[in-house]
Amino acid sequence: MNPTFLDWAIIAASVIICAIPPILLAKRAGSSTAEFFTSGQSAPWWLIGVSMVATTFSTDTPNLVTNFVRTGGVASNWQWWAFLLTGMATVFFFARLWRRSGVLTDLEFYELRYSGRPATLVRGFRAVYLGLFFNCFIMASVNLAAAKIASIVLGWPMWQTLLICGVLNVAFAASSGLWGVLVVDFIQFGIAMTGAFAAMYYSLQQPEVGGLAGLVSRLPESTLSLVPDFSNWPLTVTLFVIPLTLQWWSVWYPGAEPGGGSYIAQRMLAAKSERDALGGTLLFNIAHYALRSWPWIIVALASILVFPTLDSIQVAFPNVDPRLIGHDLAYPAMLKFLPHGFLGVMIAGMLAAYVSTLVTHLNWGSSYLVHDFYRRFIRTDASEAHYVGVGRWITAGLMIIAGLLTYALDTAAESFQLLLSIGAGTGLIYLLRWFWWRINAWCEITAMISSFFVALGFFIANKMGMAIPSHITLLVTIAVTTAVWVTTALVTAPTDRATLVAFYRKVRPAGPGWQSVREETGLPPSPDSLPQAFLAWMFGCLMVYGALFGTGSLIYGHRGTALFWIVVFVISAGALLRIVPKMWSASPVES
Repeated sequence: MNPTFLDWAIIAASVIICAIPPILLAKRAGSSTAEFFTSGQSAPWWLIGVSMVATTFSTDTPNLVTNFVRTGGVASNWQWWAFLLTGMATVFFFARLWRRSGVLTDLEFYELRYSGRPATLVRGFRAVYLGLFFNCFIMASVNLAAAKIASIVLGWPMWQTLLICGVLNVAFAASSGLWGVLVVDFIQFGIAMTGAFAAMYYSLQQPEVGGLAGLVSRLPESTLSLVPDFSNWPLTVTLFVIPLTLQWWSVWYPGAEPGGGSYIAQRMLAAKSERDALGGTLLFNIAHYALRSWPWIIVALASILVFPTLDSIQVAFPNVDPRLIGHDLAYPAMLKFLPHGFLGVMIAGMLAAYVSTLVTHLNWGSSYLVHDFYRRFIRTDASEAHYVGVGRWITAGLMIIAGLLTYALDTAAESFQLLLSIGAGTGLIYLLRWFWWRINAWCEITAMISSFFVALGFFIANKMGMAIPSHITLLVTIAVTTAVWVTTALVTAPTDRATLVAFYRKVRPAGPGWQSVREETGLPPSPDSLPQAFLAWMFGCLMVYGALFGTGSLIYGHRGTALFWIVVFVISAGALLRIVPKMWSASPVES
């Protein structure tokens, strides 16, 4: 592709516009680590919600969706659609608890919830494990997608993409802290969605596609179906059964962590109130699943007709490194049909999606390494300016490491499966630790170590030519990890009683799992209602799935099915409008 002056002008304008907030907010961000990492806990719900959506809209996301659709049909998206169950659970069970805890990072939670050296160890270990190793791997997978897009659209080699984008990301993330990230995310989300809808529109105009009607008529029903072919039981288990029954609650995956975590927890902790934490997380889940899915899916479906094989992509783009050719490359390949001007908007949109994700991960990772490791264990008595300065240097270091790690990855799907495997089996801990006092710090340490090494072993085996199905990898990792941490809970000493009492006084979790601790405090039961939260969770999931599948049915021309899902959406939304205000009006919790 050959961007014109108009395209480059649009790209430059978007970068300049996004550079203004970091410049204006740099002084405020540098005043303290609370401002730099959590925006002073004063962000409104709509800003944190859009920021979550923008962060999860990365360059690798449409590539990943395209990979799923081209290799397994639309139903393959259940591998991430199932995470809605996790996201809605975070909204109604955990968002208020996170905000109520008052911590600066979700890792600080460990020394609030657990006691002694194990609590200190898990906080420090997880700061390095997530902030450095896991976080850099996530950024590397995003870098890989950006490099593939740049190779198609601009003809850049990988090193050039990583160098230019890396400098841009560090400049944004290191200057303005989370406030700048939130505001830039808000701007960039609008740019990215504009580009996504433009890509969808012009993909449908291609003669091989023939518009929306041609797309539906020229593709087999097995590709278009919203659920897998149940006659193909192995595929159904992999794409549908496992995600809906095991994956959503057992796997720790960035942006869809059971109980909330990483940058989702960071946004909830940055909210100015419990109401804002709940409202922002609800907005994120609605937009993430119901709003964004179909523009990506339609481009992916159109790519099957335009580029039916990998060879056809290679022929169309002979200068692209053959190592980068994969089904995930079909999405950027479809951008060749954008007219000039819209091509600039799309490139600006993909750059915005990339930057919004990377600056979040850089800020989130540096918050762990500075606040939960450096400040906690190495330099405990320095000034706020010193810690902010260290955070900025660490931001640059993380970007360099992620850039080097990019060369170890091949496809978006491979990265997705590895991330699932690394976090497999740990999710149940992150749910139960809020509602059962018996979970202790050693459970988390042993779960992380076992899941990492089992997943790493499978990854190495696959690299050596042993074709192990991804669902087998996931099941084995979940089984081993769960057995390890449950055994650990039963054989190790529980958390110190005084710590448990203090935690309950501050957070006031509901349910019978804390009854013995609550009786020691003399406090009345928690103002939260688990049955009420369960109803809200159920209706929230039905509402989003109703919007998602109702839209798909309308696209396919299935009016009867579309009407059914629209009714589901309306009823569920109405139920939420009655339930959520009651949750907001619950009596305040004593500190």
